[in-house]
Amino acid sequence: MKKRLKILLLFDSPYFTPRGYDFKKEFKDLDWMTEDDVFRSLLESGHQVNLLGIYNDIEILFEEIKENRPEIVFNLAEVFNQKSHFDKNIVGLLEILGIPYSGASPDSLLICNNKALSKKILSFHKIKIPNFYTFYKRHRIWLPKRLKLPLIVKPLCEEASRGISSASVVDSEESLVERVKFIHAKMDMAAIVEEYIEGREFYVSVLGNRRIKVFPPREMKFGQIPEDEPRIATYKAKWDYNYREKWGIKNVFAGRMPNGVNEKIVDICKRAYRALNMQCYARFDIRVTSSGSVYIIEPNANPCLARYDELGQSAEKAGIPYNELIQKIINLGSQRGQ
Repeated sequence: MKKRLKILLLFDSPYFTPRGYDFKKEFKDLDWMTEDDVFRSLLESGHQVNLLGIYNDIEILFEEIKENRPEIVFNLAEVFNQKSHFDKNIVGLLEILGIPYSGASPDSLLICNNKALSKKILSFHKIKIPNFYTFYKRHRIWLPKRLKLPLIVKPLCEEASRGISSASVVDSEESLVERVKFIHAKMDMAAIVEEYIEGREFYVSVLGNRRIKVFPPREMKFGQIPEDEPRIATYKAKWDYNYREKWGIKNVFAGRMPNGVNEKIVDICKRAYRALNMQCYARFDIRVTSSGSVYIIEPNANPCLARYDELGQSAEKAGIPYNELIQKIINLGSQRGQ
């Protein structure tokens, strides 16, 4: 019989909410699906759960922990004060306070949030990644000779495809310069430019600390997107339900792959998980070319945990029901540092 734990479910809120707020209204909204799914799962597993949403004041977290210290924090916080790169700082505070937590460490969040840094580490470990170059603000912008067109331009430190649209794929130096300037100006951030890898797009979820399990891959099918348009996971392609329905975009379990490719994907994702010192759970966005080459496009620490998102679906396919998955994540968080 599993132990009943006192758990603080921590997440970000788009506005201030006091301690003890029940979030009943918010959890009815699809935008809060992950928080609602995890909350229900924890309750169904018999745990005592307190909710805490944070916006732009960290004192509320200190107060909660001081007055109602949890045995573990189930961490779903992705942004603080509307800045996604502060996710690592929230986890760093939990480490300072000596409280076990679920999900990625501050190091993993830092590395995965910086697309160039994660690519450098993967490349060092001889894991295929697209050739890339980083353009920082107030630096000259040009087409590096070692990069082959077409290219895709992304914000250096953003998540969930924010800042990525069909205009992100460029096929000339002029359009490259224009898009990099757009990222600098509109997102106030450096831009990473990488070679566009033509191929199938997969999402591979991984679970574990020392012992790693790779779940069955999911694939984004681009439906009726015209063949001459770039087939990439833009923000709209991921999150705009009307856009997905209009173009027939679907995420499904991967269909047939060439001989040996599935085994190659499992091996590469395990190697990447270890190379980046990832913990608890993660997801890799990968591309597989027509020749069977496997490229890691991005590692994702603390990916979406909604019941019907990629990780939940893939775990179910592997024989791990959602409530069991959430409990495994708690167990892995509790083992941290042991």
